[in-house]
Amino acid sequence: MRQACFAPAPVRHYVGRITPDPGPVSMLDTPLAQVPTLSLADQAADPEGFAQRFGGSFQRFGFAIVADHGIPQDLIDRAWSQTEALFKLPDEEKRGYHTPGGGGARGYTPFKTEIAKDASHVDLKEFWHVGRELPEGHRFSDSMAPNVWPSRPEGFRQTFLDLFTAFDRAGDKLLSAIARYLRLAPDWFDPAVRDGNSVLRLLHYPPIPADAEGVRAGAHEDINLITLLLGAEEAGLELLDRQTGQWMAIKPPADAMVVNVGDMLQRLTNHVLPSTTHRVVNPPPERRGHSRYSMPFFLHPAPDFLIETLPATITPDNPNRYPQPITAHDYLHERLVEIGLIKK
Repeated sequence: MRQACFAPAPVRHYVGRITPDPGPVSMLDTPLAQVPTLSLADQAADPEGFAQRFGGSFQRFGFAIVADHGIPQDLIDRAWSQTEALFKLPDEEKRGYHTPGGGGARGYTPFKTEIAKDASHVDLKEFWHVGRELPEGHRFSDSMAPNVWPSRPEGFRQTFLDLFTAFDRAGDKLLSAIARYLRLAPDWFDPAVRDGNSVLRLLHYPPIPADAEGVRAGAHEDINLITLLLGAEEAGLELLDRQTGQWMAIKPPADAMVVNVGDMLQRLTNHVLPSTTHRVVNPPPERRGHSRYSMPFFLHPAPDFLIETLPATITPDNPNRYPQPITAHDYLHERLVEIGLIKK
């Protein structure tokens, strides 16, 4: 397999990791990020061409927009309906599915629990996590918690097991494109993510008062390899452009998903593929009485996967930033402590 040398895209004004605390923020006339919309359906006929377009968007923005992702629309519609019904349950009932000390790994995490690294205010959101179902006695049972299933709404378990599987399949295709872009074998990620600790998050940003402190999701980077997000067509998602230092809005077409690089992939690729800072800002005052929902799928490798810098991404201009490898499990634990989901 031909190997290539890579270097990060040039940064004109801002160097390094930037996670500013912007204070209270709402949508104004934020410019639109020119993130391309790609069709995953093109991958079958032209895998190399799709890989170059997808990887190029990742290298420039840390983000891509993917249409024709293959997740059935009737399944998505059912998932939206059940997500809304779940978060309308009484607060006491929802809190019965919260596991104190569990790091939010499965089940319910209450409103104002998670905080972005270095932020001064907690995020204005509540969420529910669905993970991979493992057979009894699986070797990862000690590090991947069992799922928590609510007694209602009816059909919830099957809907989100089906959606988890659909996200998993789409993610495998996108990882194959990333592998091609990095001049690796197309199936390079397969053993890394087999039985991976991926998480499907159902997110609810409740109505907020006009004078709410903080934002719906503070400026942050994701922890995992890649994130696949449904629901971003509802305004509010913004990325911090690495070349200009300016916040840019992301507004995908209806039914497309937003995909972004996580810190594990950034570390693996020595920052060739950057994990871009992003946030969800508050809506204008006249829209703050409305809820916002989204469904990100955080695609993780298996807990024992060793995150070790890919040799082809190490160059004289881009020396190895991470000479000490770390397992995915240990890295995840470190980051969950940072964002307040696990207490020291």
